[in-house]
Amino acid sequence: MNEKNNLLIPLSILSGAILLSVIIFALVWKSTKNADQTITVTGSAKKTIVSDLGIQRGTLQAISTDRKTAYQSVAQQMPTVLNYLKDKGFQENQIEVFGINGYPVYEISPQGYQTQRISHYVYSQRFEVRSNDVQKIKELSLTLSSLVEKGLDVQADMPEYLYTKIDDLKIEIQGEAAKNAMERAEKIAQSTGRSLGSLRNARMGVIQITPLNSNMVTDYGINDVTSIDKEITAVVSASFQID
Repeated sequence: MNEKNNLLIPLSILSGAILLSVIIFALVWKSTKNADQTITVTGSAKKTIVSDLGIQRGTLQAISTDRKTAYQSVAQQMPTVLNYLKDKGFQENQIEVFGINGYPVYEISPQGYQTQRISHYVYSQRFEVRSNDVQKIKELSLTLSSLVEKGLDVQADMPEYLYTKIDDLKIEIQGEAAKNAMERAEKIAQSTGRSLGSLRNARMGVIQITPLNSNMVTDYGINDVTSIDKEITAVVSASFQID
């Protein structure tokens, strides 16, 4: 009888230890399982911006069979361009004029090969106008080529419209996109009877700056400079723990 009692005590202890181990394992497994459950969502944010800097570039050009004449034509005609810009309301500190450049153009033989004989010379001088009045830059871009009526060969580039506070705005809109991602994750978690836990990881997508109401998107991002009114879009992919 004493031998049976002596056996029952170790067996009871062993059974209790096994049961306790099973309970601990179950709790740890459940905790680990819940910890491994995450939800990944994509949040986005969009904001309309208006360009606050306009840039208009152009080139004054002269062609002559004489190198000196071509150079002098450009040098003598540039003041006419500058006066035209001033008449349009632009100040001297808004206009930049670059150096005069030139090159020879060689004759082409009947067989289509370039010869060593110079046909004429081309000389040109670039200029650039910058203004925070983007509408004034837009008007200039539409009228600059009219200088041809004054006998000037002026080629106008497409104007560029920029938003100078874009770096600060990028930080702001990425924050809004992250907030949108969290709100989406919360709604999904609540719909399944769970609660949203801590953020596991987040990845910022590229910034897209596009013309207003445009659907253009690229993997490397877009930085539109052709339109005055733009949209900036940010995307954030985030993973959250589910409790």
